[in-house]
Amino acid sequence: MSKIIYTHTDEAPMLATYSFLPIIEAFASTAGVEVETRDISLAGRIISVFGDYLTPEQQISDALAELGELAKSPDANIIKLPNISASIPQLKAAIAELQGQGYSLPDYPDNPSSDEETAVRSRYDKIKGSAVNPVLREGNSDRRAPLSVKNYARQNPHSMGAWSADSKTNVATMTADDFRANEKSVVIGSDGTIAIQLVREDGSVKVLKKAFPVLSGEVIDGTVMRAAALDEFLAAQVARAKEEGVLFSAHLKATMMKVSDPIIFGHVVKAYFSELFETYGKQLTAAGLSPNNGLAAILSGLEELPEDVRAGVKALIQKGLDDGPALAMVDSDKGITSLNVPSDIIVDASMPAMIRSSGHMWGPDGQEADTLAVLPDSSYAGIYQVVLDDCRAHGAFDPTTMGTVPNVGLMAQAAEEYGSHDKTFEIQEAGTVQIVDGSGAVLIEHEVAPGDIWRACQTKDAPIRDWVKLAVARARASKTPAVFWLDETRAHDSNLIAKVNEYLKDHDTEGLQIEIMSPVEATAFTLERIRKGEDTISVSGNVLRDYLTDLFPILELGTSAKMLSVVPLMNGGGLFETGAGGSAPKHVQQLLKENHLRWDSLGEFLALAVSFEHLATTTDNARAQVLADSLDKATGTFLLENKSPSRRAGELDNRGSHYFLARYWAEELAKQNEDTELAASFAAVAKELSSNEDAIIGELAAVQGSAVDIGGYYRPDEAKTSAVMRPSATLNKVIATLG
Repeated sequence: MSKIIYTHTDEAPMLATYSFLPIIEAFASTAGVEVETRDISLAGRIISVFGDYLTPEQQISDALAELGELAKSPDANIIKLPNISASIPQLKAAIAELQGQGYSLPDYPDNPSSDEETAVRSRYDKIKGSAVNPVLREGNSDRRAPLSVKNYARQNPHSMGAWSADSKTNVATMTADDFRANEKSVVIGSDGTIAIQLVREDGSVKVLKKAFPVLSGEVIDGTVMRAAALDEFLAAQVARAKEEGVLFSAHLKATMMKVSDPIIFGHVVKAYFSELFETYGKQLTAAGLSPNNGLAAILSGLEELPEDVRAGVKALIQKGLDDGPALAMVDSDKGITSLNVPSDIIVDASMPAMIRSSGHMWGPDGQEADTLAVLPDSSYAGIYQVVLDDCRAHGAFDPTTMGTVPNVGLMAQAAEEYGSHDKTFEIQEAGTVQIVDGSGAVLIEHEVAPGDIWRACQTKDAPIRDWVKLAVARARASKTPAVFWLDETRAHDSNLIAKVNEYLKDHDTEGLQIEIMSPVEATAFTLERIRKGEDTISVSGNVLRDYLTDLFPILELGTSAKMLSVVPLMNGGGLFETGAGGSAPKHVQQLLKENHLRWDSLGEFLALAVSFEHLATTTDNARAQVLADSLDKATGTFLLENKSPSRRAGELDNRGSHYFLARYWAEELAKQNEDTELAASFAAVAKELSSNEDAIIGELAAVQGSAVDIGGYYRPDEAKTSAVMRPSATLNKVIATLG
């Protein structure tokens, strides 16, 4: 039997799955396609890793590891929904919820003091951050807006804030001693091993990472952000924002860059509340209250401190807010600042949202205002400044006329480019960090001081070859210029440019426009074409892939969740991703409060269609192709009829959008001519779904407006959640007839 793996993930996408998956299973069954689920949610991953702490009934298999192996198989057909990329506060919240549900999990040890705590910390650290994607992405990324989605955006443009030529919004970034400035890069000459070590000033050696394998042709990088330079830079930006009268906001990625960026975020918190940490820094550290976890974690942990210290800390926090520049806010009404939690402001989503909103963020007064966007590392900060300057000069982009920017992203086999996993370290002692090969030869080295953040990364050669191949294929298929966003003055990029130029010779590029430009140059080139209504393929590494596949879709479509994201796996399988989940927490909060889920499952619709198409090709399942073609047409109708979820309770929500998609899909299947038997079987279903519209929509609307209980945020109760997400008995009955 043909098989699709549908992932069970987190937050709003997970809730939507309870509503949409029964529809998928019913339709798929008519083509002999089995749909299986795998739990790769944050809670599920925690439980799977700590099975030895749990009862046999509570233990579950490691679904992520299973899918990681499947992704290397030509039989893979995986639909991947967005996951929580857990920061430490989110990880701790999930642990606490599971403990409350009866799972005897250990606490997350902030400062391990025993071998057991160190082992526990190591297990949890493998779960936090963007732990899922590197495991599953055994292929490079092909991400684009389908024509139906682009046409809908042009006909139904989203709001774009007006821009003023005198806007004071700008990007601030380091000019020296950051990751970009200090980067060194080498290409490995033959298969072997490398290790990372710190040579202390007295000559003794501390192993930071034991020897691990590397392959011939692999690109290895090492770099350091110097803490003293970072602190000097941040202090200057706090003063600059105050002087210019703009909001102060730091834009990092504490989820993907799960080691480096929480540390940088802590430096930002200390720079803004400098007097607080000068006065009480030692007491806060002794109490385990780290600025890396944000202001909210400090405030919630003050009970551990003496009363006079608590009062002093609160007073200096308020003094910092009063005397410093106004902070950009996450929720002005609730007083939640952008420094509360490291994962609240994520650069790839926050910067395009700011650009779309006239260059504004929300201030403490509940009003929009110009902002100083602080991106400490200069590797890609420049692309956002180019966009800001372009908007200042030419005004807001026009979704009705602007071109589109698909992306071909290098990410296969954990192609890093940021090294923010097991090869990133906050240096504790002065000395020299070295990357050494199996013979002991030093490949890369940096002098370091305590507090510096040192990182390495690796990018294998086979994914780079595949990336170039995919870029050429996309340029030819779409007849669109393709630009590799690579900077010859950056060490990592210089080595990639040499490989790109070499591997392009393996392909027929005649008649194609394929360029290599620095990210700043590529941004300007792409924006000029966008304003003319022209399309440009961006071909980028993993970090830029993440940034660009939010930046341009948010400007073009209003959201990145409407992108088609295909990952042609290197061994022949397919991974189909369904879009971003950045606003998912707010969606869950609204469901719990008002029983209205505004999550848009369009990404799931798009991914499902190409999943069926892939299945039809790889298993010679003609009926799967009929399902794919019919779903494509149904999605087009869905968009034209404007059946996406409303933001307001009492109006159409995610569950209602699933009803209309199922109806349009059934109607397309009923009238198609490729498979008359299938058409006949769906005729009755289409009729039932159409004739019962009032009853179904009435049942879906009737439950809205009141609070609901699903039994948990990270691991909700299945029966309760299913009841909440499938409240229409009429719809459920019709879908059941297909089973």
